[in-house]
Amino acid sequence: MALVSGMDVISECTARRQVAGAFNTTNLETTMGIIDAVERVGVPTFIQVAPTNVALSGYEYIYDMVARRLASTSVPVALHLDHGKSLEAVEAALAARFTSIMIDDSEASYEQNVATSTAARAMTPAHIALEAELGSIGGKEDDIGPEHAATTDPAQVPGFVEAVGVDMLAVSVGNVHGVAPHARIDFDLLADVRDASSVPLVVHGGSGLPSEQLGRLAEFGVVKVNVASDLRNAMIRTFGEAWTANNDEASLIRVSKEAVVSIRDVVERRIRVLNPAA
Repeated sequence: MALVSGMDVISECTARRQVAGAFNTTNLETTMGIIDAVERVGVPTFIQVAPTNVALSGYEYIYDMVARRLASTSVPVALHLDHGKSLEAVEAALAARFTSIMIDDSEASYEQNVATSTAARAMTPAHIALEAELGSIGGKEDDIGPEHAATTDPAQVPGFVEAVGVDMLAVSVGNVHGVAPHARIDFDLLADVRDASSVPLVVHGGSGLPSEQLGRLAEFGVVKVNVASDLRNAMIRTFGEAWTANNDEASLIRVSKEAVVSIRDVVERRIRVLNPAA
């Protein structure tokens, strides 16, 4: 199947009462592991990449790699720009034929966030999903994090969604980027945000949240959960273990194939935790 719009993934998951995992890729092994897991479970999914992770390859390479592997897959998958921090990043991802976009100016003032996000909406065709962030999610990803984390204010949600015209709203409700084993969702706050929002919600920082919390997110209007650190750790760990076992290891293809399996297993577990009935 060809890549679909993020709008299609949202619609499919909403109709099925499922939550789409959104899994970050950086290379071939990660991409293959993600899609192998998606084929096993059959839940519509986002594959995504942040601007910090296209420094090696560029957006076009990521598109080509993902689209080629998906050609033989029947599950709807969208290719998403994660944490586009500038309009230039949005423009580059759209030029590379990404099918879903995130603009993130959440560290700026509310007014500036609205202005930047509205500009991104104007650049993004209506059939391509647009995600924006309200409140600033804490933690670090790729050693980058906000200077000040701030929870999402439910009172700001209706005006922001209407002013920008977003299709998904990323929220800060106790979730934390990166490896954060003590992160916990504030479900009372999440419920208030859900009630204030006319669009589905997105939770970043899925790697650090406990399974029992991830399994409840569908009840609260969440349609997309981002997972990155768990996948990267699986790949790095696989190569590290191979080196530890044999300092003269030279079979790159063997270890790469093991990394694909490790990533596949992590992704499959996450999708099943998010969707207990899948």
